Amino acid sequence: MKTIHFYFDPISPFSWLAFQKLPEALMGLSHRVLYKPVFLGPLLRARGSLGPAEIPAKRDWTYRQVSWLGHHLGVPLAMPAVHPFNPLPLLRLALATAIPEGELGSEPGAVNRYVAEQVLRHVWEGGQDAADPVRLAALREVLAEHMNLRERSLADPDSDAIKARLRANGDEALAAGAFGVPSFVVDGRLFWGLDSLPMLRDCLAGGEWFNGPDWDAAAQRPSILEKTAS
Repeated sequence: MKTIHFYFDPISPFSWLAFQKLPEALMGLSHRVLYKPVFLGPLLRARGSLGPAEIPAKRDWTYRQVSWLGHHLGVPLAMPAVHPFNPLPLLRLALATAIPEGELGSEPGAVNRYVAEQVLRHVWEGGQDAADPVRLAALREVLAEHMNLRERSLADPDSDAIKARLRANGDEALAAGAFGVPSFVVDGRLFWGLDSLPMLRDCLAGGEWFNGPDWDAAAQRPSILEKTAS
């Protein structure tokens, strides 16, 4: 059984769409998914990139495209009242549900699918303000109740330990080659974006292409940009 690390930030509509379509995309394959919240902003800055919302024309296109994609794919999606917004409270709240390191069955910085869904749904259904304190408090109650049912308690989302774990998730994603979200990592290979799901499935299914030279060859292609930079 293959393990997929799914790095996501609830600020990303593509994280929501990929989350919803992932079970269908991988139906019939033996796998497990580890859902790992990451803060997109520092990830982009580490790569010297801007987010779509930071480029006005790209922002407009992205919002149109994801609205159509939700309709086309049958995934409920309504742009939140304000976007972009600060996703840190949501990211830390999600990680407050993670099993502490060292306990049986733990995976550092991973949350279960229910938690990932609640955090993503909070943003992408209903068209409300994702950063509204009243709504965040309600989400916290939902996750606290979920933890109670699992005979655990919700950690303090504002604790130094949770903040450190979020940074560690980001460092882990960077080390795996991530440059955006959603990112999927399996067997040391990184797949980026909603449209990578068919490619991810082919990899998990043992697709012949992955046994050839093309994966590694892509990183060896000379570029005029390298000469310009020097």
